[in-house]
Amino acid sequence: MRRIPGFALVAVLLFAATSLVTVTAWAQADLRTEGDAAAARGIYQAEVPVNSQTEAERSGGFARALGSVLSKMSGDRNAMGRPGVGAELRNAKNYVDSYDYRQDEGTSATGAPTFRTILIVRFKPEDVDMVAGALGLPIWPQPRPKPVVWLAINDGSGPRLVGLQHANAARPLLNRAIERGFSLGLPSGNAAEQVLVGAIWRQDSAAVARASSRYSPPMQLIGKLYRDNGGWTADWVFVDAGKVLSTWSTKDADARRAMASGADGAADALIKRYAKRGVTGQPGIYRVIFNGVDSADDYLRVIGYLQKMSVVRKITPVRANGNTLELDLELLSGLPGFRRMLGDDAPFAGGEGEPPVYLIK
Repeated sequence: MRRIPGFALVAVLLFAATSLVTVTAWAQADLRTEGDAAAARGIYQAEVPVNSQTEAERSGGFARALGSVLSKMSGDRNAMGRPGVGAELRNAKNYVDSYDYRQDEGTSATGAPTFRTILIVRFKPEDVDMVAGALGLPIWPQPRPKPVVWLAINDGSGPRLVGLQHANAARPLLNRAIERGFSLGLPSGNAAEQVLVGAIWRQDSAAVARASSRYSPPMQLIGKLYRDNGGWTADWVFVDAGKVLSTWSTKDADARRAMASGADGAADALIKRYAKRGVTGQPGIYRVIFNGVDSADDYLRVIGYLQKMSVVRKITPVRANGNTLELDLELLSGLPGFRRMLGDDAPFAGGEGEPPVYLIK
């Protein structure tokens, strides 16, 4: 039997190519030339699969897309689980600049063609920045570094370096990095670099860093992926300017998931070192006064609006005197975050003084 070369086998196992079916540009999108498929570009855009182009599916897609954008902005894989974020995702449509659809065509395990509808959402950067700051999410500043991946794969035929010419074999890793809001680069994979496989397998970060000096920035993600007890194991080291920031290992029955873990570990290390919390106030309980509350309807409008604000965690009535209402608000990011999240539809205006005083419209 003719033996399949190691890299060909790895590429087959790890990458299934998909082709794009050209569709007519959606009315909400910018004009595109024929054959120019819609795609998300940059951290303020995201792609999510949807079951149809109905308004209900689109609304759910907007929420998931905003969650993806906030995750990319912060680099935090758990961004959607942070306090207030889930509530704000319900307002995602308010921050949409435009949207589009694309049909992706693939092949099932049985060889039958498959089709998937992708919603591409483009958000207003200034609005998303406001939301992230008000919710106290850390911000991973731009531009972001593009570390070089020194990855060796052993599928049973001996370890081989994944160079630029074998990018498809590393696609799960490269795509996961994009999902986390940054990019990874591959070495050229020339003959001089192929001999580094031994250093990679030993996880000799100093030797790899020296060989990587021709690339910029001086960051390396060093990994080895190999078969292990019926599954796959990936061992990783992340190096920044010669300093090891993190080491980790992942075991998985799926080689693609084991490989993708390299991007997660690198993102976590970069965020820990470089992400900064937005300039907002401190979480806590703050007294807020509302004047002009002349009726039960005014009271319900104020309380109803506050309950919808994602930065407000708890509302405690303190005092009602004439047409003045005093409330203690538990806020995620203090009064600055509260003020940033007030929309034009708020039933009150003002906010001067300490404590701040608002007048019912």
